[in-house]
Amino acid sequence: MLSATNWTDYEIIAASRGMKLERWGTIHLLRPDPQIIWDTGDLEKKYSDIIDAIYHRSSKGGGYWENLKNIPNSWTINYKNLRFNIKQMGFKHTGLFPEQAVNWDFMIEKIKNAKRKIKVLNLFAYTGGATVACLSAKASVCHVDSSRGMVDWCKENVKASGYDKEEIRYLVDDVVKFVKREIRRGNKYDAIIMDPPSYGRGSNGEVWDIEKNLNELVTLCCEILSAKPLFFLINSYTTGLSSKVLENLLKLTVNKKVAGKITCGEIGLPIKENNLILPCGIYGRWESNE
Repeated sequence: MLSATNWTDYEIIAASRGMKLERWGTIHLLRPDPQIIWDTGDLEKKYSDIIDAIYHRSSKGGGYWENLKNIPNSWTINYKNLRFNIKQMGFKHTGLFPEQAVNWDFMIEKIKNAKRKIKVLNLFAYTGGATVACLSAKASVCHVDSSRGMVDWCKENVKASGYDKEEIRYLVDDVVKFVKREIRRGNKYDAIIMDPPSYGRGSNGEVWDIEKNLNELVTLCCEILSAKPLFFLINSYTTGLSSKVLENLLKLTVNKKVAGKITCGEIGLPIKENNLILPCGIYGRWESNE
């Protein structure tokens, strides 16, 4: 498992009974997490003096934030030279997945070591954690997401990090339709990143199902890889999907186009209270040997 251990502005302080207490800068949030099935006590009682807000699940689905203290509508946290705007969203989210820092570090190192201009395509790009990371390494980035709100949030993060003058394209689009158009246009990319949801809808209501559509998308993406691709990264938070599945998929697609190194596994975050690791998702990486 890869664990994101280089944070200073974020940490999981404790995790118990389906909840995790996190520090986002100076603000402490208590949020649910289904992976936390162990019991080390009631976090709401143990840490009542520092909790700023709690996300409560509803038995009917979704939930709501209970702000115990005055919290700004948004605030920023840093990861090295990257800066992100954090907000309380519906369904417990904050606009950032801190465990992805292990992938940001990987991308930055690969791009810097390439010693050439790298063109990156970021699909299902959300609020742009990977986009900001690649821009920091002086890559050009095409950022694609079906949600205009998420694309606008990415613009905020890029500007906050000071990379708004770098070479970037923002598109609100269905990723499969976009990739098919790029094939027709003859556009090529040196690196492709994707973080596909389990289910979703495109900008015009197109239905996405990871089990039915991921193989097609990765196969299509192989057609827009450059002659010297640098890396191909797939992230997933889909319950029940093994990282070995992503490895197999990359072997049958990207690695048939260009032989390289494939790795897969879980990503996680350390828990300060007891030095455990909280699993947060899976990844599959293909990378060139350069």
